[in-house]
Amino acid sequence: MNDNRKFYVNLAFVLVGLVFLIKLFFIQVLNSNYADAAEKNIIQRIVEYPYRGLIYDRNGELIVYNNPVYDINVIPSEVQIPDTAEFNKLFNITYQDLVTKLKAAKKYSMVKPSIFMKQISNRNFAAIQDKLSDYDGFYPVARTVRAYNGSVLAHGLGYIAEVSSDELRKDTARYYRQGDYIGKSGLEYSYEKYLRGKRGVKYKMVNVRGVEKGSFKDGQFDTLSVPGQNLVSTIDLNLQQYVEKLLDGKVGSVVAIEPSTGEILALASAPTYDPNTLTGREFSKNFTMLTQDTLLPLYNRALMAQYAPGSMFKTIQALIAMQEGVLDPYERIYCDGSLIGDHAPPGYYDVVEGITHSSNNYFHKVFRRIINQNVSTNTFIDSRIGLEKWRDYVESFGLGIPLGLDIPNASVGILPSVSLYDGVYGRERWKFSTIASLSIGQGETSVTPLQMANFAATIANKGFYYSPHIIKSVDESGKPLPKYQVKHYTKIDSSHYNIVIEGMASVINNGTGQYRAKLRDIQVCGKTSTVENPHGEDHSGFIAFAPMKNPKIAVAAYVENAGQGARAAASIASLTIEKYLLGATKRPRIEEYALKGEFLH
Repeated sequence: MNDNRKFYVNLAFVLVGLVFLIKLFFIQVLNSNYADAAEKNIIQRIVEYPYRGLIYDRNGELIVYNNPVYDINVIPSEVQIPDTAEFNKLFNITYQDLVTKLKAAKKYSMVKPSIFMKQISNRNFAAIQDKLSDYDGFYPVARTVRAYNGSVLAHGLGYIAEVSSDELRKDTARYYRQGDYIGKSGLEYSYEKYLRGKRGVKYKMVNVRGVEKGSFKDGQFDTLSVPGQNLVSTIDLNLQQYVEKLLDGKVGSVVAIEPSTGEILALASAPTYDPNTLTGREFSKNFTMLTQDTLLPLYNRALMAQYAPGSMFKTIQALIAMQEGVLDPYERIYCDGSLIGDHAPPGYYDVVEGITHSSNNYFHKVFRRIINQNVSTNTFIDSRIGLEKWRDYVESFGLGIPLGLDIPNASVGILPSVSLYDGVYGRERWKFSTIASLSIGQGETSVTPLQMANFAATIANKGFYYSPHIIKSVDESGKPLPKYQVKHYTKIDSSHYNIVIEGMASVINNGTGQYRAKLRDIQVCGKTSTVENPHGEDHSGFIAFAPMKNPKIAVAAYVENAGQGARAAASIASLTIEKYLLGATKRPRIEEYALKGEFLH
């Protein structure tokens, strides 16, 4: 009986042993889940962030590049900190900071990496790199931040920042992850899909102390990051720097365009800011300071500020009237100053003289011919028909509509319509006398500096424009995007432009522009505007293009609270032209006048 008991006991041990052997065989050979789990304990997934595309100026000068930085990621389940005080000293944080950061990481995931510390500079990382391996659960991740070739073109370039939860929700392609950076404004926003590149992943074998032991399975699961595409901008960096220098200490803007292509040569808004302040670990602090600045340095006046066009609009009144056949360019019309306030003396004016001396009364009469053509015996209906025609012509110059600019937030201004006046006065309760101020660029019309630079380019081209744009090509070997190679024609015959151009040349040679906009060897064509400002001193405005034949540059300049257009704006615009065409100014007295800004009130 004892022998039987012994047999059964031995049999039980054998059976149990067989069960364990079979189970072990199943775990180690047949089922890969446990092997995978074991491997995950020694495999580190490293995200490789791509280099963001660089941005160059039209001459190959680097404007935007990348600086290396490091994020420190943490995996809470692996964290071991032998000496908390030493750890806090290493990262220059307090004990409470450490607790808060670890608590946030644990809330996100105990086993997935999350950011513990952002954007440590290359220099600072070198000081902690050797000691980082003493603390399990903390891993460096190489990143880059934007850096800039000086404090220039801030409003055009824009900035990048961490992707928001709202942007993550809208990302239907599922490209972005928490902690990624994305373009928020300017070129960085508009060309994000070209600039961002494609992230890669590497799997590395590490030991229990986090020391790298080589690639996992010889890198067969690794994917390389793909750098973003570089952009070649239309900007002339030297011209941009010069224009920003001229605007320093002022409130205003300058836009310069190459008429034959629509390429923006300079885009400046003042006051501005150093784009380098919106990079790195101080981004949030600096952004808050900029948003609280009462001078609004983040506000892009070149694209967003709206002004009455003033006397610049007299050129378009002449073009429309000639196109409509209600004005002969050489017809001399007597003006005695009785219709509207005027600084031009009484006398006879034709198109050239009217533009040269900026006669308010002349263009009051011209505009009345456009609006009231006796199409209807009812003067209210007649004015209505006339305004609809006028608006249609003006809109064809890219005013009151989107221009198709390749950076965001450009205003379309205000182009008054029949429905606007119906809403204010009632149907058939307004007529020409109600809207007469439109004749001299006042009243309900508003434009932006970009629109007026494009307007000047359109006159220079004698009736067409290309949508203004700030990127010449994607990649150095690329071509302009197709939509920026399309000509947009106005509804004015090209034959009518020569007489207006002659008038604009006369403004510079004999009129209000002769004192500060005239160049010795280059025929500039321009028009001044003293822009009415109900809140204080008038604004100074000026448009111009040059040379008169085969124009290379068109400019609009605005300086707020600087009075007459012939002073501040004409000086800055003509210096911009001179710098671009000749490389330097030959008028140091005008340059000093513009830089000092004594015209400001």
